[in-house]
Order: sequence, then structure tokens, then C-alpha cells
Amino acid sequence: LSVNMDVFLSGSLLGALVVCVVFADQRNITAKPGENVTLPCGAAENQHVLVVNWRRTDLGSEYILLYRDGQFDPEYQSPSFKDRVDLKAVDHGDLSLILSNMMINDTGTYECRVVSKDGNEKRATPSKELISTINLIVELAGNQRLARFASLVTLITATVSSHVGMLAHLRKKLS
Repeated sequence: LSVNMDVFLSGSLLGALVVCVVFADQRNITAKPGENVTLPCGAAENQHVLVVNWRRTDLGSEYILLYRDGQFDPEYQSPSFKDRVDLKAVDHGDLSLILSNMMINDTGTYECRVVSKDGNEKRATPSKELISTINLIVELAGNQRLARFASLVTLITATVSSHVGMLAHLRKKLS
């Protein structure tokens, strides 16, 4: 019993530590469909930004926005984000992602990764780092949720009614 309790306490402590580490630099942002939202990300003032990569963790190798060599690279951009994303002010170190016309499917965990080098050094080695992690939740407004719920109830009622009617018809036929 003592060994099991030690394992349980160690596992619980490790789990709590992981939760603290994982969520330390995360922000939660909530938006509604149709809105525009800005996901914050910034580079230090003395950093020369070489690459900005915004990605959503569930999209695999596709990205939301890739900025390199002073321009946007659309080659591996997720189709659902084409013509809906922009960066706020790269020249001023504001690498925030502007996401237009929010959709329910935009819900997810977004990461801003930056490759930069120190602007004060002539031969600085570029460094790649995760700058920010954003948990974006796109949710329906209260009346939209109610409308969706009402249509679901209507669908269930219609389905049950048709099944009851069919069963009554079959019962009559079999009698």
C-alpha cells in the first residue's frame, strides 16, 4: 500500500508540474463566428526577424501563415486560412496574427514561432523559438446556440415521430 501511495503521489506531483509548465505561457482567446481576432506575438526590439511561422497544432505540416525573406509564402498554407490571415506590423516587431471572418472550425491551439538574430551582432546565429501559444475558442453567441439546440430538438422529435409512426404501421400490418 505504501509503494502504491508513493507512486500515486509522485505521479500526481509530476502531473501538476507538467500542467504548470505546459500552461505557463498560454493565453485563451474567445471569439464568435464572423468576427476578426488578433492573436498576439512579438519579437524583442533588437531582434532581426528572419521567419515567422504561425501554425495550429492539429494541422500537421500545414501552416496558417509563413513569412520569410520579407514576404508571405503560401505554398503549404492550410486552404481554410487563405485570404483570411495577415501579420500586424512585422517591421515594428509586432508579429500578431490577424485572423478574419472567424469560423467554428478555427477553434484550436495556435503557435507563433520565430527565427531571428540579434540585430546588434554582425555574425549572429539565428535562433528559432516558440514565442506564444494561444488557445482560440470560437463559440456561437447565446441566441445562435439556442437556435442550434432548437433545430437539434426539432430533428430528434421528427426522427422519433417518424419511427413511432412506422412502428405503429408495422404493428397494424402484423396484427
